[in-house]
Amino acid sequence: MNNQMNHKKIIWSFLIFFLFIIPQLFSSFNNEKSEYIPETVKENIRKRIKNGSSVGIVVGVINAEGKREYFSHGSKTMNEYIPVDENSVYEIGSISKAFTSILLADMALNNEVNLDDPAEKYLPSDVKIPSKNDKKITLEHLATHTSALPRMPSNFRPSNPANPYTDYTVENMYDFLSKCKLMRDIGEKYEYSNLGAGLLGHILSLRAQKTYEQLLIERICNVLGMDSTRTTLTEDLKQRLAKGHNSRSEVPNWDLPTLAGAGEIKSTAKDMLTFLAANMGLIKSRLLEAMDMTHKARVDIRKTSKIGLGWHIRDNEKTLIIWHNGGTGGYRTFCGFIKDKKIGVVVLSNMNIGTDDIGFHLLDNSYELTEVKEIITLDPGVLESYTGRYKFLKSKTVARVFIEENVLVFQVVGQPQKFGLFPESENLFFIKEVPIKVEFKKDESGKVTGLLFHRTNRTTEAEKIK
Repeated sequence: MNNQMNHKKIIWSFLIFFLFIIPQLFSSFNNEKSEYIPETVKENIRKRIKNGSSVGIVVGVINAEGKREYFSHGSKTMNEYIPVDENSVYEIGSISKAFTSILLADMALNNEVNLDDPAEKYLPSDVKIPSKNDKKITLEHLATHTSALPRMPSNFRPSNPANPYTDYTVENMYDFLSKCKLMRDIGEKYEYSNLGAGLLGHILSLRAQKTYEQLLIERICNVLGMDSTRTTLTEDLKQRLAKGHNSRSEVPNWDLPTLAGAGEIKSTAKDMLTFLAANMGLIKSRLLEAMDMTHKARVDIRKTSKIGLGWHIRDNEKTLIIWHNGGTGGYRTFCGFIKDKKIGVVVLSNMNIGTDDIGFHLLDNSYELTEVKEIITLDPGVLESYTGRYKFLKSKTVARVFIEENVLVFQVVGQPQKFGLFPESENLFFIKEVPIKVEFKKDESGKVTGLLFHRTNRTTEAEKIK
């Protein structure tokens, strides 16, 4: 009898739990409203994941009171569903340049370097940096992309395009610098240079007699409590890594042993909001003065765009946004903030398709979200009919179209890059990574005769030759 009564009590306890407690939990979850990430943005992100424009996206917003809000959707890998969140690790790519410039500013404030120091002052005596018209490249020139150094050195010839920087050595960089001839005057104009930013990080490391990662950890990460921000993945960070992808498959992470200051940092949305909070002064740290230095506009790029130390500055007369983005083989990232409103945004995606529009839109909704195209399914025979070689009419360029991993792929002959073609109609395809459409042409009998290559404000034609 007692056992029966106890059994009934247990059943009633479970019923009460499911009837009253569980509904309350779900009600609380479903009715929680987003203050800073509107439903339109969330739906746009869901569509990106659905149509394969990303595998996993994490967005973080921080406001003037320091309140944080996150939205995550998708997976760490396309091979298995493992949900991403604010603690997932992403390569942040060129956002690393903002960190490098803060290191520069901090060392300048501590009288370890000066912004107008010649860059060659800190290199071995046998390494020569090019000059022009008796003007030398300074540390500030490197931080503002006005050094006249090219985007990449001409002796950059990766043996592994999937991890292109891994075998580019310090000796390679020194050899290039010693032989380089500048094509324009130093300081004449802004010209984005991964080489210049990587060289700056290298110089700061030499000056501090530490590796770039040691410098990053000691001077920024430890100061701000950013324990998930590193250049080298620990075992814990590897477990939390969102794997990088192109539009078709998973790709390797990048290693930048020589040019680390240009793009080797990995981080999380949680850490990046801490970084933005410190830049906006919401977190009072000894780095605030150095960070403020990097925000000051120093060079005009165009009418609405300037650059400080590392940071880009966009001013549309309504809002002034300080920002940087990043891109590696399998990631696209964005971080930015409006200093006077003290609102910051980070967007992390583990696919090499841009997400800047999400970041700018969350900071200022006059910037529109990119429309997400729906991919239709075509019969395999239709896809097969488009395969072959195509010669562009006004050049010697030949492209091949083929099927790889069940996706139609476009590749210029002799070039390593491959682009997936995704159908929005039977004969019109789009490339996810860039704003390009490919339209296949047929004759009256239905035979494929050529293609039209639609870029922004320009269309080129190619005939099918095989």
